Amino acid sequence: MGLPDVDERPGGDVDAELLRWRLILGAEPGGGTGAARAAADAAVAGDPALAGMDRALGFLYGEDQPRSASLGAGSPQVPTWLGDIRRYFPRDVVAFMEKEAIQHRGLTQLLLEPEILQTLEKDVGLVATIVALKHLMPARTRETARQVVAEIVAELRRRLEDQTRQAVLGALRRDRHSPLPSARNLDLRRTVRAGLRNYQPDLGAIVPERIYFHANQRRHHERRIVILVDQSGSMAESVVYAAIIAAVFASLPALDTRLVLFDTEVADVSQDLGDPVELLFGVHLGGGTDIARAVRYAEGVIAEPERTLVLLITDLYEGGDRVALLRGLESMVARRATVLCVLALNDGGRASYDRDLAREVAALDIPTFAATPNKLVDAVERALRGEPADARPV
Repeated sequence: MGLPDVDERPGGDVDAELLRWRLILGAEPGGGTGAARAAADAAVAGDPALAGMDRALGFLYGEDQPRSASLGAGSPQVPTWLGDIRRYFPRDVVAFMEKEAIQHRGLTQLLLEPEILQTLEKDVGLVATIVALKHLMPARTRETARQVVAEIVAELRRRLEDQTRQAVLGALRRDRHSPLPSARNLDLRRTVRAGLRNYQPDLGAIVPERIYFHANQRRHHERRIVILVDQSGSMAESVVYAAIIAAVFASLPALDTRLVLFDTEVADVSQDLGDPVELLFGVHLGGGTDIARAVRYAEGVIAEPERTLVLLITDLYEGGDRVALLRGLESMVARRATVLCVLALNDGGRASYDRDLAREVAALDIPTFAATPNKLVDAVERALRGEPADARPV
């Protein structure tokens, strides 16, 4: 099995060939002996990419790893490992490692036995694993996998749909007005304007004859939401949640929703939002990442910037042109589109991301944060209201 070129990796005076052998052999029990081995261990520990490769190889070949680790779909090992190998290894090596995992980590049961698949904990991690490994499944298992994914997606959508609908419909500025009193829907501007003729000099106040409220209806496709989702392997759970949330957005007549998946290519899958399960089975996780290209595509579908919200969901490990990426985001903001950069979308609201690039994105006045699905819905609501996003600094 080949390993990526490590010649350019940080490692001081450590020989590249020694680093390769260190990755192949793994850490020596007890810390190893010899200055060269110690230097190689330190180089691996000090470089996030080398450490990521080491973890991925350790999960696959390390004797200390329990063989049952792979079948705990509720635990993060398999989705995390699948993301790591796609981030750190080329495609041909990824394919080899997946086949090795079937032999070494018990994935044969998951891939070949539909009965086992049905018994696993049904959560977003299992969907991510199935989507990543679907190409290795035989036909009979793939059909069961599709049923399992449909069941999980339906439950996740049920959990998110009411909150998302209420948040979006409650956030949009209304043209119609309603007699239903609600402080949240108070149309202060119209109330003041209509009440100016009733200004009372003695009181120094306006006494309005009527208080106006926004209605809960909105014209068809009043706002556009463009969701750009990085489909590199490390973003698998984010892809799952993004597809579900986009499907809910697409069901709302007030929104024109575009879902765009990208790696080094860009795929606009908006036409598939009516069936998120079919959409997910069409996802190809892994490969390189060209975020700048996706941003350039989004710029081309922004017709009314002030009525457009762009959600860029990526860990910002850019394999393309960083300068072009920042320039494209800056252009969107200058055109007065609203942009949010979501570093990860998962149940923990945690992310591993390029911190330097994240700081540069945040410096463009773009909220840059990791989110749970609920937190993202809240951020979208505030963005549609024109309020600052409550995003933690990067």
